[in-house]
Amino acid sequence: MTKLKKNLLAAAVLLAALAVAFGSFLLFAPQDGTTGVDAAPAVDARAVRDSSHRLTSPPRSELTIVEFLDFECEGCGAVYPTVERLRDEYEDRVTFVARYFPMPGHRNSTTAALAVEAAAQQGAFEAMYTKMFTTQKEWGESRESKADLFRTYAAGLGLDMARYDTAVKAPGTLRRVEADQRDGLGLGVQGTPTFFVDGIRIQPPGSYEEFKALIDARLAR
Repeated sequence: MTKLKKNLLAAAVLLAALAVAFGSFLLFAPQDGTTGVDAAPAVDARAVRDSSHRLTSPPRSELTIVEFLDFECEGCGAVYPTVERLRDEYEDRVTFVARYFPMPGHRNSTTAALAVEAAAQQGAFEAMYTKMFTTQKEWGESRESKADLFRTYAAGLGLDMARYDTAVKAPGTLRRVEADQRDGLGLGVQGTPTFFVDGIRIQPPGSYEEFKALIDARLAR
């Protein structure tokens, strides 16, 4: 091999290594003033855990649907009405679970997740979850922090604001968000929304009718 070819090969290897490193940095670099996310996937990754937030809890659940979501993701916002409609329709048969998966490039994705988790610590997960999606168009894609806006949402829900402020800043709250994300990474989640039906990842249905047909088919088994 000539010296020129050796130099070109070395350069190519270096560029490839830099690309991988830079890609990892982009994927897990902090996007909204937090300390960042531990990128290591969960060793025993699970689609749902005992501590996961359930939007429905039927006494005799026949099916579990898990969504890894980002409150700032337009795709998640678009599918939200479908999930709500299905949740109302199957609340006595299907367990719907929401898990955090803030994505890079969304300035307020982790900030929103922290706000929702802080609300969850006061029993208001569903209320804040709903508030985030119903107001997404007002704050999504903003390049400035919306932490103050999310605080007004919490106040509007009647939360204890001293407890809320403490929870938002607590390292344990961020760790709770990261725990969901690590499970997602371990399960191969690369974008949002990503759905799992009884632990099996599915292609996001394109419409309410398609999603309903999928659920009906699984329930009929």
